[in-house]
Amino acid sequence: MREEDVRELQSAFRELKIAYSELQEKVKQQDQHIEELRGQLLKERLRNLELEKRLAKDSRNSSKPPSSDGYKRQQKRREKSQKKSGGQKGHSGHQLAQVETPDEVIEHRARDCQHCQHPLSQTVGVLKERRQVHELPPLRLQVREHQQIEQICPRCGGRSCGNFPPGVDAAAQYGPNVRGLAVYLSQFQLLPLERITELFADLHLGTVSEGSIVNWVREAAKNLSLTQQALERLVLQSRLAHVDETGGRIEGILHWFHVVSTRALTIYHWHRKRGHEAMNEMGLLPLYTGRLVHDRWKSYDQYRCEHSLCGAHLLRDCLFVAEEEKQPWAQEMYIVLLELSEATKQARACGQKTLDPAIRTRWLAAYFEVIGRGYRAWDEAHPPPEPTAARKRGRPKQDPGKNLLDAFLHRADQVLAFVDDLTVPFTNNLAERDLRMIKVQQKISGPFAAMRVPLPSVPFAVI
Repeated sequence: MREEDVRELQSAFRELKIAYSELQEKVKQQDQHIEELRGQLLKERLRNLELEKRLAKDSRNSSKPPSSDGYKRQQKRREKSQKKSGGQKGHSGHQLAQVETPDEVIEHRARDCQHCQHPLSQTVGVLKERRQVHELPPLRLQVREHQQIEQICPRCGGRSCGNFPPGVDAAAQYGPNVRGLAVYLSQFQLLPLERITELFADLHLGTVSEGSIVNWVREAAKNLSLTQQALERLVLQSRLAHVDETGGRIEGILHWFHVVSTRALTIYHWHRKRGHEAMNEMGLLPLYTGRLVHDRWKSYDQYRCEHSLCGAHLLRDCLFVAEEEKQPWAQEMYIVLLELSEATKQARACGQKTLDPAIRTRWLAAYFEVIGRGYRAWDEAHPPPEPTAARKRGRPKQDPGKNLLDAFLHRADQVLAFVDDLTVPFTNNLAERDLRMIKVQQKISGPFAAMRVPLPSVPFAVI
């Protein structure tokens, strides 16, 4: 082979080698780009899965309120009752009854005989029938004038004046009944301030300004401070209390309204924070020694009283895990909790103080069997990682199903408190119903605003 041919082949080989190196680099870059795209795709898939789980949550399977379900929420199908419509047999009913001593009596007599037209004005009659009309008197303000009289002593010539009673401080003012009605309409009936002023004007009860109503509410809150302290002492002495919280806006900023409820008392408190800082500032939970009924919000767990978890929240969590994560054990636990609730309800109806031991043993065994099946299913779906696999720092994130399973096992005494003590309710519905009034207020009057709706500087209570 000639030297020229050899040089040409060597040159071509070098060019091929360079081209091959460049091609290898491009392939390497493309592989790296493909891996990046795969990572982004996996990340987006996980994000879409998380969003789908969030969208799947509604009032049926989570703690979200029914108002967040929108127009496409599933309607509850009510089973048709076998009873006829209307009042049922044995129902006492309610009707307006006559009073023994009416405020006014009007007699209706015939002027002439209905047969021969003889005058009957001088004839004595007998009562045949009584009918009463219950009516409001004409609404008008009653003005009571207080006059201060000055007297001159006939002995020394000194001048002495009488004293106005407490609360009579201005030349013209509204009395305690008017102020009390305005406070009642604002704080209990939840009417906006503007509508209260319109009501007073329409009923001819005077021209009341919104600022006056604000001042009256603040005055009432100040006067009730001792009553507030007495109510808090009664709550601390109660054996069972319900707690919950909900968000609301004050002057456009998110705050949290906390509630502590018993069967007779409800105490509200508002705070910028949701967790234990707000609860400690409320001052009740750190001193409470009874049993608290609540959801799985971790801030309640720090208090050293007895705890009971809300069964309604657990049922919704089971429903979500069963529907979205396709976990059969969650559906089984849903049935177990419902049956346990029904068993305790029947026991209370029969006057029992404790559940029958045989029934209790049978259902508790079913409860822990479901937990065991849940953990076995979890272990099968999540094998342990390889020893050489890279491990991220911190506690690994768990899905809702595993968290719920751990709660059923590690907090079984709190979940089953209603089984061992029939005075403990299955749900925390009492606190949720009390918090509903905060939502009703905001639906009617809008968010709280310092210039329009006065906010107490201390917690406020309702009997």
